[in-house]
Amino acid sequence: MHERAGRQVTRPARTYWVAGSAVGLALLFAVGATVAAASADGDGTGAGSGGSAAGTSSRAPGLHSADAGFARDMAVHHQQAVEMSFIVRDRTADEAVRGLAYDIANTQANQRGMLLGWLDLWGLPKVVADEPPMSWMGTGGHGTNGHGSKGTGGTDGMEGHDMGGVVTKPGALMPGMATKDEVARLGTAEGRDAEVLYLQLMAEHHKGGVAMARGCAAECGIPVERALAQGMVAAQQSELALIADMLEQRGAEPAAPKG
Repeated sequence: MHERAGRQVTRPARTYWVAGSAVGLALLFAVGATVAAASADGDGTGAGSGGSAAGTSSRAPGLHSADAGFARDMAVHHQQAVEMSFIVRDRTADEAVRGLAYDIANTQANQRGMLLGWLDLWGLPKVVADEPPMSWMGTGGHGTNGHGSKGTGGTDGMEGHDMGGVVTKPGALMPGMATKDEVARLGTAEGRDAEVLYLQLMAEHHKGGVAMARGCAAECGIPVERALAQGMVAAQQSELALIADMLEQRGAEPAAPKG
């Protein structure tokens, strides 16, 4: 029994290191590029005539551009992952799950700070009242005037993009996100039940995040933001493989039960 438990911890650790390394490199690159861009701008706004907003054209992305929309939506998406990760750390003593949760919380909190920081750098709001989630999908990067274009509303912007079969569940805000009831259930579960539910919810969450990040990699006009999105895809795909292994070790299905 002890020998089996040892194998369960060792196998995820190797896969997990790969995921952490991939996202670590993306974070280092993104931080360096953001600092360099702000320094080059002089006025710190990201919109100077000789500088650039996070290292691209002479104008910051528009309010409804893919760059701004991705930053806003992914910041919200990441916040829920951080919340669920802190919840499960208090609901189980399993070191493998606690380690995964800590890394996800730390990584996604840092990335969220980066995305919100870029919005500040671009002089753009973090919340737009009339902007439906995911409406940036399909709008393109900066458009022809450096300000991008607004989607047609709803989820129309997602048309033409492969969301990997991930849908927005009733009661959830975006693809892959958990509902309030699911988060509440995680907060009352304990031990193995908490571990399994967290892994199931995080698998769905990562799939939605990967689809969104792929959308930015294709649509965003800011090179450093595209690089961060590509890093998210690589890291979260690696973590998805790890999560699948951890669920299998616990004899659980990959999808969270409905209801």
